[in-house]
Amino acid sequence: MNDITLDDLASLPRPDHLRELFATDPGRAERYVTAAGDLRIDWSKASIDDPTLDVLLALAESSGVEARRDAMFAGDHINVTEDRAVGHAALRMPAGSSFEVDGENVVPDVHEVLDAMGAFADRIRSDESITHVVNIGIGGSDLGPAMAYRAMRAFRHDRIRCSFVSNIGGDDIASVLADCDPASTLFVVASKTFGTIETLTNARTARTWLIDALGEAAVADHFVAVSTNAERVAEFGIDTGNMFGFWDWVGGRYSVDSAIGLSLMIAIGPVGFREFLGGFHVIDEHFRTAPLRENAPVLMALLGVWYANGLGHDTKAVLPYANDLARFPAYLQQLDMESNGKSVDLDGHRVTHDTGPIIWGEPGTNGQHAFYQLIHQGTRIIPCDFIGFAKGNHSYQEHHDLLMANLFAQSEALAFGRSNDAEPHRNFEGDRPNTVILAERLTPSVLGQLIALYEHVVHVQGTIWGVDSYDQWGVELGKELANQITPELTGEAKPDDHDSATNALISWYRTHR
Repeated sequence: MNDITLDDLASLPRPDHLRELFATDPGRAERYVTAAGDLRIDWSKASIDDPTLDVLLALAESSGVEARRDAMFAGDHINVTEDRAVGHAALRMPAGSSFEVDGENVVPDVHEVLDAMGAFADRIRSDESITHVVNIGIGGSDLGPAMAYRAMRAFRHDRIRCSFVSNIGGDDIASVLADCDPASTLFVVASKTFGTIETLTNARTARTWLIDALGEAAVADHFVAVSTNAERVAEFGIDTGNMFGFWDWVGGRYSVDSAIGLSLMIAIGPVGFREFLGGFHVIDEHFRTAPLRENAPVLMALLGVWYANGLGHDTKAVLPYANDLARFPAYLQQLDMESNGKSVDLDGHRVTHDTGPIIWGEPGTNGQHAFYQLIHQGTRIIPCDFIGFAKGNHSYQEHHDLLMANLFAQSEALAFGRSNDAEPHRNFEGDRPNTVILAERLTPSVLGQLIALYEHVVHVQGTIWGVDSYDQWGVELGKELANQITPELTGEAKPDDHDSATNALISWYRTHR
């Protein structure tokens, strides 16, 4: 087959309705299922047939998916705009493994930090005076640990609870501090440079609150840092012996399995955290070694490319049927949309095709009573990923049976619909593509597997779209303008620096603040 390009996808024949695909292919339900670790990924209800799949696999080959995957695992600087390696896979490699960045095996450094985190976590878990851990971060320094902490509800320490502060709005820190006892609270300040304005503003507020209650000396015992800037950490008053580092080859949205996960490790323990890392590694190895046709992240990525560039679907819903995964869609929003929301390719040219999809979702069955109407009968086709488990992390079996019955029913209804010509408002067209991801139980390992699966989906799609999935220049302009505007809200206005609408907003705020 000649080299396939993205432009070829839009001209491919559209697959038949899913009803026809299943009727003409009795083995489809078994053949379009892929196993990866503990995950069973059923993509038989995807809008795809064998000829289209062959074209997509050829596209993966011609786009260099295997070569770029291998370059990532080799420690090459595939983050080209920042000239950095992409090393998050090193964070979950077993001791004794090798992952070289600029000629140095970084795995020993990773395990040195993990060991220090583990010793600290054990100390906190055995210190009955600490009952509340407050993680202060933003972006990947918040979304990852906050999502995983909620997901691991059944595995958490029975004395220690965690809260997460990220938003610079004062109501976030105020609501958490109102529920804290200074003597029993530990603050984890997560900022690589220790200069992120949202994080440092919240951290300073927490520091003042603690000092007002316990005095200056208490800062060293009630604050730890996840950072690489020892000087700023020390200036803040945190003992640099309680500073846990990470590296510039780890992007924030890929960092929950680094020291950024310290609050999670305290909650589920070092053993549980190692199981979490082990789950990532299982999928890393699957992605690294499985042939493209059997490679779960590659196949899921190709489905997404087909939906976006072949069929014109611009969003994807992630629908976990597990309330513990309520924050997982938000986590994937950052992972995917910050990684592949790009309009410039690796060579600096504007792309001529759609890139990252809009990711959104809520847990089932709540979403069924909110937005499923649009998914079933709306004019837009929204591909869906359903996630479910054979066993719930609770004792209410009747609840879990009802939950999973709903997952299977929604997947079936979306795919096959139900005709009702007599009452058009009760007609369900079907042919709404969806993938069902199942595992036996939501455990630390399985959570790691799910995260790694989607990480590698993002990588493959970024490769095919030709963008740098590991930079994030799109967040810079808003930050710069915010830093410029902040002093104007209380000091001298500079109307020549802004457009008329922005000047009006600043003026209104100055009048009413």
